[in-house]
Amino acid sequence: MAGELRDNRGRGDAEWGLPPVHPEGRKFGMIATAIALAVLVIFDWDWLGWPLLLLAVGVFAFFRDPERVVPQGDKLMVSPADGLVTLISQVTPPTELQNATEDGGRGLGKDPVTRISIFMSVFDVHVNRSPISGTIRRIVYIPGAFMNADLDKASEENERQHVLIERGDGTAIGFTQIAGMVARRIVPFVKPGDIVAAGQRVGLIRFGSRVDVYLPAGTEPKVLLGQRVIAGETVLAEIGTVGLLEGVSQ
Repeated sequence: MAGELRDNRGRGDAEWGLPPVHPEGRKFGMIATAIALAVLVIFDWDWLGWPLLLLAVGVFAFFRDPERVVPQGDKLMVSPADGLVTLISQVTPPTELQNATEDGGRGLGKDPVTRISIFMSVFDVHVNRSPISGTIRRIVYIPGAFMNADLDKASEENERQHVLIERGDGTAIGFTQIAGMVARRIVPFVKPGDIVAAGQRVGLIRFGSRVDVYLPAGTEPKVLLGQRVIAGETVLAEIGTVGLLEGVSQ
């Protein structure tokens, strides 16, 4: 039942069901369905109508928005995206995330930090979630190219949106939503000044893309290259502690 308590003590009611479709994608699914039905009913082109109807189902599936169970812990940093960990490297944070904000929030600074890149294929859930609880200090949108999001240079050349979040203890974390070859729009759900919880929905990237996460200094990743992660559920790191050193490239 909606709103009923579900926990690790056996309380509540949990059952399988089709995940809901995010409102951002319903119009695309309806348009695709209408076109498919028009081809089938009006033109009687079965050879084209049925593939288009299958495509419409795929559009609804792309915008699915399942509920997630967020791990609890003050130092836990969860994945902001579903997908495959394709890069773990030491990099200088983007310029847009380096400096302090106008309202007194901290930036990431100019020293190298660990960046985890998560590639989302068209089969992954594309609703992005906040990796930590805190205040949205900065959101910077940058137009750009639409090259393969799996490439390292996509973080500097593709259309992207930088998000800076500051925890209550002053620790700043940044992540970047990067459009890919198919993606053509990054949709934010939050704005500067908003207070978010870890695992809360913060945005959406349409049709294949990537998210880069910048860990705070002194924090090592708890994931490896090639690992699949789940937004809001997979723990990427424990802030301020050493995790798995394997898979980090210089």
